[in-house]
Amino acid sequence: MDRDSVGTPKTVGIIWGLLVLNTLGSAGAKTIVPLPRSLIQLVTMGALAVAFSLALALNPRLRIRPSAYLFLLTLLLVTSVLSSAHLEAGFGALFRCARLALFVGTLWLLSRWWDGGPTFVRHHIRMYFAVLGSVAAGLVISPGAALPELYGGRLVGALWPLTPPQIGQYAAVIIGLTVLLVLGRRTDKVSAAVIIVPSLVLLALTHTRTATVGLLVGLALAIGSLLLTSAAARRFFTRAVLCAAVAAVAFSSALQAWFLRGQSQENFSNLTGRAKVWDALLAAPRSTVEQLFGVGLGDKSFGGLPIDNSWLAVYQEQGLTGVALVAAVFVVLGGVALLRPPSLSRACAIFLISYCAIASYTEAGLGDASPYLLHLAVAASLLAAPAPAAADPLTTPEGPRRRIPRRAQRSEVI
Repeated sequence: MDRDSVGTPKTVGIIWGLLVLNTLGSAGAKTIVPLPRSLIQLVTMGALAVAFSLALALNPRLRIRPSAYLFLLTLLLVTSVLSSAHLEAGFGALFRCARLALFVGTLWLLSRWWDGGPTFVRHHIRMYFAVLGSVAAGLVISPGAALPELYGGRLVGALWPLTPPQIGQYAAVIIGLTVLLVLGRRTDKVSAAVIIVPSLVLLALTHTRTATVGLLVGLALAIGSLLLTSAAARRFFTRAVLCAAVAAVAFSSALQAWFLRGQSQENFSNLTGRAKVWDALLAAPRSTVEQLFGVGLGDKSFGGLPIDNSWLAVYQEQGLTGVALVAAVFVVLGGVALLRPPSLSRACAIFLISYCAIASYTEAGLGDASPYLLHLAVAASLLAAPAPAAADPLTTPEGPRRRIPRRAQRSEVI
């Protein structure tokens, strides 16, 4: 079987790409070539079914690694089924539960290859960079469709229906992970620049504040975890702070205008109308069962308007039980990350956990199959203990093998 440089089957990368495709969603901006929503849903759900089938074929003996993260997701799935069984949210809730079951099942099957290494980080970067490539292609082909007035001139997906927050999220995540790989000498600077520079441009064009704040805070925490052990991290952190200070002084007006996006102070203070939806959701009457288990998986909306808050969306659909399970995910992953010794894997995990925690305030997705659960799955793979080696490759019966230079082992094209 063909395997990559760290012994993981190459098919795992294909499966991860299919999971990414499934979580892109079916609602968003108008595309250059109109795509029926039914067709998009067929593609995304088909991708999940194929991903599960490939994972099962790759791991027929169902060998899995213990994972508190996946165990909590399984409990969240059980809660979702219990809340959706009343059909208060319609038969679509059961369909969403089936999707979540396939999603979590695929992650369980892939957990066999979670070894604390950067393999899944590389898969993550490659797949989302491919998605951003489609966004850039749409911008080149039809700038008017990619920067529509409907979204205030913010960048959207013109080939596949992607919203500005989605594009900003993908760009911010791969920028942060790539920066950390450079600091850990796991990739060369040229390959990193090919990913970081265009991703920064796309992030700026989306005017997505949540993604920008999540990127900056997540990187600060991740790099901070490396300061005591990495000279490269200390140099980068010092230069970044100096550049940020200079930019804040020299471009304060431009940065403020970009951040406000032409909104009034009142509109900015209520988070572009989100606060009104949140207040209405919390004020709505609920039975004891609905408070504990929610009304079932839905489209993350209330009164026809998007909730845009992961915690309130989980409260609406899976109740206080779901909120407790999602909180436990962050407590467990964050606690394990803090207990690990400083390393590149730990820094990447801290970045992903921090980013998801920050984004959860203005974006939904932690209670259902979504990119955020994939981000946290990568973090869980980074925090997994390395699997014991079956044998030392330098002392096999065939004789000693050629030793690969340490620098060659660490530096790899993304």
